[in-house]
Amino acid sequence: MAVSREDVVKALGAVSLPDGGNLVSNDLVRALTLDSSGRVSFVLEAPTPEAARAMEPVRQAAEAAVARLDGVQGVSVVLTAHGPAGAPASAPPSLKMGRHPTPQSSGPASISGIGRILAVGSGKGGVGKSTVSANLAVALARQGRKVGLLDADIYGPSQPRMMGTTARPGSPDGKKIEPLRAHGVTLMSMGSLLKEAEAVIWRGPMLMGALQQMLGDVNWGTLDVLIIDLPPGTGDVQLTLGQRYKLTGAIVVSTPQDVALIDARRAINMFGKLNVPVLGLIENMSTYICPSCGHEAHLFGHGGVMAEAETLKVPFLGALPLELETRLAGDAGAPVALGDGTAGAAYADLARRLIGGGMA
Repeated sequence: MAVSREDVVKALGAVSLPDGGNLVSNDLVRALTLDSSGRVSFVLEAPTPEAARAMEPVRQAAEAAVARLDGVQGVSVVLTAHGPAGAPASAPPSLKMGRHPTPQSSGPASISGIGRILAVGSGKGGVGKSTVSANLAVALARQGRKVGLLDADIYGPSQPRMMGTTARPGSPDGKKIEPLRAHGVTLMSMGSLLKEAEAVIWRGPMLMGALQQMLGDVNWGTLDVLIIDLPPGTGDVQLTLGQRYKLTGAIVVSTPQDVALIDARRAINMFGKLNVPVLGLIENMSTYICPSCGHEAHLFGHGGVMAEAETLKVPFLGALPLELETRLAGDAGAPVALGDGTAGAAYADLARRLIGGGMA
């Protein structure tokens, strides 16, 4: 018999709090989900970090109460907090990422030592934006540029895996964070501060504070260009970057089909509203060549991004192939741009075009 949401809520309503009331009446339950296999997960959000630290027995009681229900195969409970007093008890890594952002009285600021900042964005997930960011950084580094790569997808950081880094950034003085280096690229990612399967469960202000720290508190050194791998969509991270920092421009990645282009247009519109110039569009997964017979196929369509660039009168920066080598190289931590195959050559051409146009 499958457990219902109502059953879980009733069980949580029976878990009393030390100061009176229960988890449900005091509105402390967040993000309650039940999957088809009988696993239940939810967040207990205390009003302050101090309260959260005292609620571990309550968390355990809630976990036990739900686990006793018929049909429950597993329970995951995260204890967190909101409010300006500090960070959630379970979320921040030891370098104290996740503080609330500090006020900024002036307009968009430059970052000392960084010549250009390129934001790589997309309107939706699944179009290969992070793969493009990693390989573009490597391709630029191979052509002599001093390159940094910031993984700004804080909820879903993937750059450490794709760049083959397992080390953890250090902070010898407790103030500046020393980033990692891989394949000639200086790298910073929230993924390097977390265990591989550990989730970041933060509200917007903490996310913005972490982004501010990764830009301002990291010892980036002198860079020709910093590539920022944005999360998908048009949310808090994009807004904060556009308002707080002087971005040289944005590169928008999309696959050719209409569904992806709809969201790419939204990303382009967002950058326009933030006064961030769109330097060009990239068509990813444009062509597939069968390795067995050599047949060329267009699994996601072909040419749609080029046509969109012409309509919007922005540069079309190039088409990138869909091939197994790119996926294998990313999983192995050795981006395909390190090689000279079809995809490696395409990224080299893209890097040369950015350099030649004064964009990188």
